[in-house]
Amino acid sequence: MHNTKVKICGITNIEDAMTAVEAGADALGFIFYPKSPRGVDMKTAARIIKELPPFVLSIGVFVNETPDVVNKATDECGLDRVQLHGTEGPGYCERVSLKVIKAIRVSDINDIDVIKEYCVSAYLLDAYHEDVHGGTGKTFDWDIAVAAKRFGNIILSGGLTPENVQEAIMRVKPYAVDVCSGVELRPGKKDPEKIRQFIEKVRTLS
Repeated sequence: MHNTKVKICGITNIEDAMTAVEAGADALGFIFYPKSPRGVDMKTAARIIKELPPFVLSIGVFVNETPDVVNKATDECGLDRVQLHGTEGPGYCERVSLKVIKAIRVSDINDIDVIKEYCVSAYLLDAYHEDVHGGTGKTFDWDIAVAAKRFGNIILSGGLTPENVQEAIMRVKPYAVDVCSGVELRPGKKDPEKIRQFIEKVRTLS
């Protein structure tokens, strides 16, 4: 069976981080975007990341920041990967010091054509929303994600929950799944039981 990785995104506190780690998360996402209700500052992120075990990746999520700011955050916080959620181009990605995950907001099949322009470690597909850079809680047509797999490692995001993640994995067989709002009590605060249910549902397919 496909061993799908799990990223729990929008971590803002040590309690949620440890809940995700103990439940078996492969990676945690820290959103460095002031406009996000799940945003976190470098000091807080660094304090949480310092407590993570060695095989849980810390991923910094940025939206249209300068490469210098991104690279500073990676150094100060001890990040393992960078996820870019804005309009950052291929040249921008090359200036980032860590491996890059490029987010692509999807509304129809033509949106994945841009993937060909990027040479990054993975592509995160999320539902398109005109005013929101991720965290919409909305799904998109998973057949588009299947088509995108020809370009490389696909991380499936957008509206995933404990109730639909198994169907998503069976349909898409992505490299990883990424969940944020689907395991929350409210923006910025996770629901421990939903985290455990989500990861358990993924692991039962592995």
